[in-house]
Amino acid sequence: MAFYIAMSQELLVARKQEGAWQVASRLTGLQITSVAADPFHPQRIYCGTYGRGLWRSTDGGEDWQPIGDTPMVPAPFRKQGITEANIIAVAVSTVERIGEYGVIYVGTEPGTLFRSEDGGESWQELTGMRELPSSSTWSFPPKPATNHVCCITPDPVEAGRVFVAIEAGALVYTTDGGKTWIDRVPEGPFDTHTLVMHPDVPGRLYSAAGDGFAEAGKGYNESYDGGQTWQHPDEGLEHQYLRSVAVDPADPDTIIVSASESPQKGHYPFQPESFIYRKTRGQPWQMMTKGLPERGEMILPVLATHSAEPGVFYALNNRGLYRSPDAGQSWQRVELPWSERLAHQSPMALVITKA
Repeated sequence: MAFYIAMSQELLVARKQEGAWQVASRLTGLQITSVAADPFHPQRIYCGTYGRGLWRSTDGGEDWQPIGDTPMVPAPFRKQGITEANIIAVAVSTVERIGEYGVIYVGTEPGTLFRSEDGGESWQELTGMRELPSSSTWSFPPKPATNHVCCITPDPVEAGRVFVAIEAGALVYTTDGGKTWIDRVPEGPFDTHTLVMHPDVPGRLYSAAGDGFAEAGKGYNESYDGGQTWQHPDEGLEHQYLRSVAVDPADPDTIIVSASESPQKGHYPFQPESFIYRKTRGQPWQMMTKGLPERGEMILPVLATHSAEPGVFYALNNRGLYRSPDAGQSWQRVELPWSERLAHQSPMALVITKA
């Protein structure tokens, strides 16, 4: 398996070869924000950066090229490109495929969404999203004059159905690949940081959000009907500012989240306080700390799974990559080479592929 480990100042590409981990640092010095792999071509990787646009590798992360026309091409001369240089989110659909490649969705700051059907060679802006009634209220609290696409989640069952989280202000979606859009619902999350779905339960949404920092009980959000109505099960969840969520590939009722008391305590490297909670089959949330870094050392982790490993979770933080072999109950540090410089970077994204 290959691990694409996005830290805030570099992308690590890790593979285990002959029993030993081989780790290469790529795109060093760029401000990495996101990473995604094409499920139909797992050697084809896309990486978003802040200020330097979108990058693509076709050889499993060894070599990289900027794509999408920006920021290298002056705005008046861009053709079918991505018109913003600040890429925040990138995702590739596992079920929407046109020709050879999975359809790619890219979200930017300011909050704009782009789509590519040809592996990133050309792009179309999905303008309808910015025309939704709620768009006038979208605002990112640290920079109130702007907003951004924080998360893109293509439906794993229904092609063309894509959920987009705006930070902050809305969770919106399309059912036709971006031609038309459905706006947020009042009881839904306003500040989703991560949204995931599970192929075994179509229409079920799991949202880790910042809403709980402003309104207790709204950090974790769940919908069973594709986002039309929402529930907020929070019994046992002592920290309500959530960053990431992951679901057991073998059990859609076993869920883990990364949580903190506030954005400041969760994200900043000086004595951060963050935690992982686990919930299964209607039981209350439980804090799971066994094997994780000591309190005051761990920036809010990014969580991930892979369908080939049922019952296994991964957590990426500033202290390393951690693996749980028992569905989130305990953790073991993956023995990757981890230099001290990484301890001062924030985890941004984690993608796992078979190759």
